[in-house]
Amino acid sequence: MLVLITYDVSTQDAIGKRRLRKVSKECVNYGQRVQNSVFECILDASQVLLLKDKLLSLIDKEKDSLRFYYLGNKYDTKVEHFGIKSSYEAEGILMV
Repeated sequence: MLVLITYDVSTQDAIGKRRLRKVSKECVNYGQRVQNSVFECILDASQVLLLKDKLLSLIDKEKDSLRFYYLGNKYDTKVEHFGIKSSYEAEGILMV
C-alpha cells in the first residue's frame, strides 16, 4: 500500500536538528522523498508498524508532529502531481 509520511520536527536546538536528521534518514530507508518533509512509501502492514514504531521512538511528542496517510493499493487515481520535480513510478525500477 502507498503510505504518505509527513513530519515537522522542531529544530530550535541541536537535539532537535539531530532528531530531524534521524527521522529523515529512517524515512529514506523506506520510501522516496517527494518534498522536504514528505515521503511516499510502498509498505506492507508489518513494515508500516515497524516504521511507525521507529519514528515514534525518535520524535519528541511535545515538540514534533508526525502524520501517516494511508492511500492503499489503488493509489494511482488518488495522486496528482503538478509543477516541477517530475513524478516517479512508485513501484517501478529505481536506479541509484
